[in-house]
Amino acid sequence: HLERNTPGSVGTTPAGGAEFLATHLAQLRAGKKNTLTVAAGDLIGGTPFFSGLFHDEPSVESLNALGLDVSSVGNHEFDEGVTELLRMQHGGCHPVDGCYFPDEPYPGADFPWLAANVVNEDTGRTVLPPYWVKKFQSVKVAFIGMTLEGTPALVAQSGIVGWDFQDEADTANALVPELKAQGIESIVVLLHEGGIPTDTSDINGCEGIAGPIVDIHDRLDPAIDVLITGHTHLPYNCVLDDPAGNPRRVTSAYSFGRVISEINLVIDKKTRDIRREMVTAVNHVVDQTVAPDPAQTAILDKWAPLADELGNTVVGEITADITRAYAGTAEDRGSESDAGNMIADAQLWATAFNGAQLALMNPGGIRADLIYASSPVGEGDGVVTYGEAFNTQPFGNLLTTIPMTGAQIVSILEEQCQPAGSSRPFLHLGVSEGFTYDLQRTITAGTCTSVTVSNVQLKGVALDSSATYFVTVNNFLVDGGDNFFTFEEIDPSLRVGAGIDLDALIAYLGQEGPISPPGTDRVTEVP
Repeated sequence: HLERNTPGSVGTTPAGGAEFLATHLAQLRAGKKNTLTVAAGDLIGGTPFFSGLFHDEPSVESLNALGLDVSSVGNHEFDEGVTELLRMQHGGCHPVDGCYFPDEPYPGADFPWLAANVVNEDTGRTVLPPYWVKKFQSVKVAFIGMTLEGTPALVAQSGIVGWDFQDEADTANALVPELKAQGIESIVVLLHEGGIPTDTSDINGCEGIAGPIVDIHDRLDPAIDVLITGHTHLPYNCVLDDPAGNPRRVTSAYSFGRVISEINLVIDKKTRDIRREMVTAVNHVVDQTVAPDPAQTAILDKWAPLADELGNTVVGEITADITRAYAGTAEDRGSESDAGNMIADAQLWATAFNGAQLALMNPGGIRADLIYASSPVGEGDGVVTYGEAFNTQPFGNLLTTIPMTGAQIVSILEEQCQPAGSSRPFLHLGVSEGFTYDLQRTITAGTCTSVTVSNVQLKGVALDSSATYFVTVNNFLVDGGDNFFTFEEIDPSLRVGAGIDLDALIAYLGQEGPISPPGTDRVTEVP
């Protein structure tokens, strides 16, 4: 989040905002000449209105000013496809929207994105460099960067045609001999994949950590010294035993710029390797008690007039908060939510002309809550602005109405139970008004092991497994995103486009409002 009024927090402490992040970084760097600033992906894509409206050029400008040295790619770097990612790296005006400042074309990122496991199917070459090497006096340190292998399930397929996303551990391990041949013994992996500790409120905890990162870590070559991770939006600070039984640091710096991981490495000049037993790490909260950084303030001031012109436009009203699901203070994509159901209602309403009978909404496409209280802009309680609606649905997905049998609809509901090894065991789809069902599921040690869907009804009538129904979803889902593979059974020629998801939400808020929270009683949990 760039803005100083970011709603982020760590516990009860307001946290985040580029102005404060920059100041905290400057304080941590002070007096330490051998310092690097690195990241583990998802620096662009799915961002709030202030940056997302401009294809995240403000975010990259901010990261350049922060002095970021290197980052892995994450799944969100591919939201607009490989071609747009390369533009974000190398610069140039957007092919559709052009240059936002005629005398100042977008210059690109000053830091390299790394993508060791994203390989062209024809040439075998990586889309971006696989690693980056920094020399400290006579010693070289290598950084390997990767996104999660499952990225294709999280982005639109049209943008990654011809690219293969490969196994994370196999990719990193294959690079170790190449790095050693260059005399490099100190190796750090930047990986956009993560884990889930038992206590998610302890930003320096690690107890009970589970999820994909554990398996990946356990398969990584012992020559790899440190693993810096992301994706699960959770903080942790771990020391895990590598396959040789030696301690290896594994960290995650939360999300939205709320935490900085400070990792201190000691390198033996003779062996050129990191002294594992001397590695220390601590996660720091990016609180908002420090002075804002002037360079970041200047970036915000530069883009604010462009953002405010459209962002403060009133588009509708709500009667109360319409939120995503939460487990404590953390977003819970495995539970039914008011926001998910409301957006499904909006999409069904907007596609009724296509004969749509129900709509389904993926939780990962909902990036912010709609809050009743007035924002700092002062638009008034219950008023929804364009910027707030954009923050909720920033991806600009195309709505599509497709024919599905009742059996296929049930199959989709069963696929909410995600495959073993997924970052989230269950992804609860928002469902439109009049569609109900009973759900029984078992989740053990972070894995969904069983799911039963029953008593499925549309407007009070039992779903007929052989009958055809018309269902509205976005293009991300219809392409099989988030492992909802049954959608791929539908003949693409039968898809009927119905406009952009954000446009549907704005029209619904404006024409049907004030909108109330629809409730979370469309799905009945069965013990």
